[in-house]
Amino acid sequence: MIVAYTARGLPDDIRRARTIGDALLFVQENDPIGDGRTRASYEPHGIRQGRVEITGPGTFTGNQAWVGMALTRLAHTTGDPRYLDGALRVGRWIQDNTADTARAPHGYTGGQLEDGTSLTWKSTEHNSDVAGFFSQLAQLTGDAVWADRAAVAAGFVAAMQSADGHVNTGTGLDGSTINTRPIPLDAQTWSSLATGDPRYGAALDWTLANLIATDGPYTGPSISEVDVSKAWFEGSGHLALALRLRDGSGDAETAETLMDSIRLAQRDAPNGDGKGIVATSNDGLDSGFGDLYYASLHTGATAWYLLASAEDNPFVLPVG
Repeated sequence: MIVAYTARGLPDDIRRARTIGDALLFVQENDPIGDGRTRASYEPHGIRQGRVEITGPGTFTGNQAWVGMALTRLAHTTGDPRYLDGALRVGRWIQDNTADTARAPHGYTGGQLEDGTSLTWKSTEHNSDVAGFFSQLAQLTGDAVWADRAAVAAGFVAAMQSADGHVNTGTGLDGSTINTRPIPLDAQTWSSLATGDPRYGAALDWTLANLIATDGPYTGPSISEVDVSKAWFEGSGHLALALRLRDGSGDAETAETLMDSIRLAQRDAPNGDGKGIVATSNDGLDSGFGDLYYASLHTGATAWYLLASAEDNPFVLPVG
């Protein structure tokens, strides 16, 4: 949401983005360990009242990178050094606690559980996040070490690409054996968005051939190949954005079809309010990873729709 607010950039948008960013800095600064991490979730009323109540104590690498990208975007937009300081603390936590250059393919592991146990698997999604985040730190600080670290994460993503173009989800607990099923949408779209590497055009093409669902009047990608019965509108947003930025033959038209379906859902979907975007076209979409998704209003789906509308890639800092 921070990046989506900065994409439009009206004064109220920046005020709201800073409010969220200040909350991220607050929970980071007041963490009981205090080493730069943030947690999966917090009780919101406590934050309003000036205290931190952790409800999801895990510290996951992808979540950390997204907090970092939110803070780098605020630093870039506002010039406030507090946001860059917070982003650097997040970046150091990721580097110190998840970097794996011992087990090929090298990259970044999943993070830590609440008891400090390390998650030894590596995720393509997480490494895409880290590649984008560390590239932004390199840009803002001028420190080439962050670019080198981003290249490690990007190298892991490249190692996950299969011969038919799709990108696998990551590795097992040994950090090396590739998990070949399920095949998630975000591994395809975020690989392209985070790296800008044209090799992932093949992953976008694979997505269009294998993950597109039609559910009544709605068309869009599913979460993975396990269940393609319903559209996942968060995925529709980042697929539309990736296609618009690739701008190949037919991409603009396909992206507009996806956006039209999101707009239809905004107006007519079950549980919609005419403003926000619901997560799925109908209840009960199986992610393939042990979760069911529902047609509930969803912040992430709404943010990705806004980013696709603005053609703003959250993995990249705007020029200027």
